Amino acid sequence: MNAGHLQIVVCGAGPAADVAQLIVAATQGSWTAAVTATPSALGFIDAPAVERLTGHPIRSTYRSSPGARRSLPAADALVIAPATYNAINKIALGIADNYAMIAVAELIGRQVPTVIVPFVNAALAARAPFQRAVAHLRHERVRVLFGRDEGWEPHPPGSGNDRQKVFPWTTAFEVAARLTRTH
Repeated sequence: MNAGHLQIVVCGAGPAADVAQLIVAATQGSWTAAVTATPSALGFIDAPAVERLTGHPIRSTYRSSPGARRSLPAADALVIAPATYNAINKIALGIADNYAMIAVAELIGRQVPTVIVPFVNAALAARAPFQRAVAHLRHERVRVLFGRDEGWEPHPPGSGNDRQKVFPWTTAFEVAARLTRTH
């Protein structure tokens, strides 16, 4: 029995190469999953492997023709991970300049339970625009796994390669599934 459908939006950052960990966590929880990638994320992911795991093509552009049928199930939850500094600021401001950002804007607008896991360094996280973006998203009832209380903190500049090894993929799924049950 299918517990739900997880829509995953991947941004262009190191942990994107390991998105299969999130897909596996979802499928082990009896969820289906599909991946949408920002244009810069495509270079980070092994598209054929991800498509084999999900059974769906990775979406990164609009449908090929007007009137084409939607190929993905309706999302029960959304996880945006890894979310870059740029993506978080865009999402908070409602900037939808590519297919992935439009999908995110719509799903948040539909009040689909949403979890964002930033992958930013401490210098970027200290910036006022980023802090305002996180606060704004939380005000919109988006769960941002970021900060000491959330168990995921920014890494020192230049240490991203080491930090991506412990990216909280499973936690992101568990939080999304829990939000879906309480939604």
